Amino acid sequence: MTKLGNSLDQRTFDKLRRLYIIALSTIAVSIIVSQLLIRSHLSRQESDSSVINVAGRQRMLSQKLTKDIVSLSAETNTTKISQLKDQIRATLKLWELSHDALQKGNDSLGLPGDNSLAVSEKFKLLNPVFDTIQSATTSIINSPVDSENAFLEKYSPEIEKVKANEGEFLKLMDDIVNQYDLEADHKVAWLRQLELWLTILTLLILLGEFLFIFWPAAKSVKSILSDLLTAEKHAKKMAYDADILSISKEKSIKELRALSRAMDDTLLFARILPNGTIVHMGNKFSRLFKYSKFNDATMIWDVLSHIETEQLAIEDVITKNIKTGWQGEVKATTKDKIDIWLEMAIIPYNPTEDKSEILIIASDITMRKQAQLEIDRLTTKSFEEKMNQQKVISSKIIENQEKEQNRIAKDVHDGIGQMLTGLKYNLESIDTSDINKAKVKIEHLKELTSNIIKGVRTATFNLTPPELTDHGIVPAINKLVQELSKLTGKDIVFFNKTDFNQRLDSLEEINIYRITQEAINNAIKYADSTHILVSLSHSKNILSIVIDDNGKGFDPSKVKHIKAGDGGMGLTFMQERIKYIDGRLFLNSEEGKGTRITLNIPLK
Repeated sequence: MTKLGNSLDQRTFDKLRRLYIIALSTIAVSIIVSQLLIRSHLSRQESDSSVINVAGRQRMLSQKLTKDIVSLSAETNTTKISQLKDQIRATLKLWELSHDALQKGNDSLGLPGDNSLAVSEKFKLLNPVFDTIQSATTSIINSPVDSENAFLEKYSPEIEKVKANEGEFLKLMDDIVNQYDLEADHKVAWLRQLELWLTILTLLILLGEFLFIFWPAAKSVKSILSDLLTAEKHAKKMAYDADILSISKEKSIKELRALSRAMDDTLLFARILPNGTIVHMGNKFSRLFKYSKFNDATMIWDVLSHIETEQLAIEDVITKNIKTGWQGEVKATTKDKIDIWLEMAIIPYNPTEDKSEILIIASDITMRKQAQLEIDRLTTKSFEEKMNQQKVISSKIIENQEKEQNRIAKDVHDGIGQMLTGLKYNLESIDTSDINKAKVKIEHLKELTSNIIKGVRTATFNLTPPELTDHGIVPAINKLVQELSKLTGKDIVFFNKTDFNQRLDSLEEINIYRITQEAINNAIKYADSTHILVSLSHSKNILSIVIDDNGKGFDPSKVKHIKAGDGGMGLTFMQERIKYIDGRLFLNSEEGKGTRITLNIPLK
């Protein structure tokens, strides 16, 4: 029988192991090779969309450049001429960057710069046209504006160069975009063909595995089953021989009893029924939990603890692992209310065919567990101390930023503002022989100087309003609303519903003011609103500020993925500031129905 058993084991497991290793290895290799080929091709196509997008954008930029230059030729106001030149300069910069990146590559734009020979040849035709437009545009934007007529007469030829070369640039750029698109299509077609061949290869591999691996394995299993039937006959003979071993069994039982007594005295050992009733508990277990008498209704969890939650936890562990067994840590409590931690093993045990029991073997790990809990407590305490330290550092950073803004505001107001005011008074006192011409020029310079002073004062107000430092958040917001209403011409109203006049911590006031300022600026710049209402109310524990506008609104779900723009700190910074002062921010908006931003700040 031993010889037969060894033969079956060797023949079954070795053969099946070899066959399945070969099958799985073949499938794994085919999958890996397929992925490598596909990913290698996809990595070469990642930049195709960026290249086509940037190339297409070049057409738009050239048209915008020509449009702005034509507008410049028709403009007579020197201020607007300067503004148009700034727009042209920005467009030219992006146009030049994209043109260079398409040929040489640029990581920030996602362009590799590995053009094909056909594309490179088309760029050679395009570059002279590009250089002509670039040179003419550069001359135009770098020219001084002494007078309208002189500017137009001097640079009319350059403007005509731009207009004359725009059509040729658009035509050549179209050819390049079409070439990029054609090359991308060829790559996609190649990838489709590759996927088809890989699919055919995979199917062939599966067919081969069925014919040479799985079908032979099935025949081998059939042969093994035949051998098992033969082994069954031998097993019946072995059953007869087992009776002879009964004498040895009795002897073994005596030895097990002796071993059981030794376990009772040295281990935390117990036997229980599947329902939790104690069959036997060792002496050491009994002494630890001070239980000496048990009846048919005594449950193991009642012995291990008198606390209901611990009893339920122990009961849950035992009932869930009756058949599978379990090992882990358990919390227990003695009659004297002493906490004990046990490392306990639950072992299913069948003393007879129709009877099942569970062996409980445990060890006392109370000292080790207490040390572990103390380590966890100290680790948590250290983490909290680091977090508090980080919060203090963040607080100092924000405080220093506000101090720096305050300093800059003072410098701008006391320095530049006074100098510009003096300039205005000096210009007003100009006396010239040509009274009419001098009068027109002086009036223009007076208006320009007033606008500069107004801009400096607006910047000073936005940096650090004195009302916030001197009087608190309510006067600061009221002043903010008044100034913005004057500057923008929009109907902006502040309403203090509960007459709140309490001073808060300086950092809280700064953050509340910045969030409110950003919300109002967003409503002015992006919402196209005409009426903005800022209302403030408070209760015993909460200060609430609500900013409503009647603008065009938006979908809030889309804002989560949009970074802050150049116009302000954005929704992300607003959320960071409100989180820093332990407040909450709620955003409600719907397209065509305006926007509401609500700030709730706890009052300490």
